Amino acid sequence: MSLYGVMRTGVSGMNAQSNKLSTVSDNIANVNTTGYKRASTEFSSLILKSGSGNYDSGAVETSVRYAISDAGNYHFTTSTTDLAVQGNGFFVVQDANGNNFLTRAGAFVPDNTGNLVDTAGFQLMGYNIANGAVPNVAANGFGGLQVINVNQMALQAAPSTKATVAANLDPSATAIAAPAGPANYTSKTSMVTYDNIGNAVTLDVYAAKTGANTWDIQVYNGATALTTAGPATTFTFDVTATGKGKLAAASPTALSVAIPGGSAAFNIDLSAMTQVAAAFDFKATVDGNAPSSVEKVNIDDKGIVTAVLKNGTTLPSFQIALATVPSPDHLTPEVGNVYSPNLESGNVQVGLAGQGGLGTVKSGALEDSNVDLADELTSMIEAQRGFTANSKSFQTGADLLDVVVNLKR
Repeated sequence: MSLYGVMRTGVSGMNAQSNKLSTVSDNIANVNTTGYKRASTEFSSLILKSGSGNYDSGAVETSVRYAISDAGNYHFTTSTTDLAVQGNGFFVVQDANGNNFLTRAGAFVPDNTGNLVDTAGFQLMGYNIANGAVPNVAANGFGGLQVINVNQMALQAAPSTKATVAANLDPSATAIAAPAGPANYTSKTSMVTYDNIGNAVTLDVYAAKTGANTWDIQVYNGATALTTAGPATTFTFDVTATGKGKLAAASPTALSVAIPGGSAAFNIDLSAMTQVAAAFDFKATVDGNAPSSVEKVNIDDKGIVTAVLKNGTTLPSFQIALATVPSPDHLTPEVGNVYSPNLESGNVQVGLAGQGGLGTVKSGALEDSNVDLADELTSMIEAQRGFTANSKSFQTGADLLDVVVNLKR
């Protein structure tokens, strides 16, 4: 056995305990950091081969592990752009240079340009779904992702292209001559639509009962009848036990008209219209909107970012992307409480919330650090005692070496 070896082993032990104390200190410092994941120092022995009757002391090696897959507790806030992932997955964020990272820290707020950024300045990424666009998800990469911007949702006019109608026509009404119009109708209602630049256009819908179970329906803009394309304007109903007052099989189920100032045909879906023993009723859901500023932003559990305009219109504009890797605990921690993939973590898989094993998005909530302060203080005491014990072995080796040096005086 070498006295130098005893001293080196003691130094190795002190260095290992110092590493443990470093991770403990980092954990305590970030006990209140949103989305922070606890680091721990693991020890492994380094044994040297020894000859018969002799023992060569070795050393201790350390490796740092991160409990990235261990979720922290959640606490609720009053901000809809504070986000947490419930379950598996990470938010995808981007730095100022366009590099993508993963994070569980979801304290996002709009910056001066409207981009959603976290406290470290990373921008939240998602897919553009404005005007009904389908997310173009690249499962094995970050392709198709855009920075989520809440300002670009404002002052956008969308022309009306479709309406879905739930209506009932009164079968007890007296039959009159066709066609239906301002001077000749049984029932009348109106719908507000929008042209290409967001002007409101009120369409009047006239229904005239022209015979048993037969109705003529016309659409007017003020006193002007709108050109009807496609199906005829005569609708018939099946009042037999099988039909139950719904549209007959041979009847058209829709109207298509041209809105003044609109470039696309406006399709009115009447397939749910009935003629049952009840008064006239007409409810319509119409798409399109007038330009308006954003009053607030809502985010649902699927990560769909919807702008609520001051005129009451809701515009789904983005869908937040989530990502994961085969081995999250092997991700590389980076500055700003973000992570980057590497060979040990495996390749990034990108998807949408609630799909492919990914968790859901919780708006108005944040994930706390997963650090347990009591455990860290206990580990601090253990590291302190371990360092002291290793220093004693080093001191003992140094004292013995001093005895050997002083054998001859």
